Amino acid sequence: MKVLIDLRNMVILAVILLFWSIRKAHAYIDPGTGSYIIQVMIGGLLGAAFALKVYWKKVRAYFSKLFSKRTKSDKYED
Repeated sequence: MKVLIDLRNMVILAVILLFWSIRKAHAYIDPGTGSYIIQVMIGGLLGAAFALKVYWKKVRAYFSKLFSKRTKSDKYED
């Protein structure tokens, strides 16, 4: 457990040092890189939509169970 805490502290320190040492970059992103980023974002959205479509019945059943829980007193009133 102590190893995980030490590792977490080292990662946090490394991230802080990384952001602290960033300097201005005089660079640009060419159009090919920009279109690639857009393609990756669209692909991720379509992948998430397809996964939701495939597992829709399970997702729907989970939420219907979650929101339609009845207490014992409700069962006896019917």
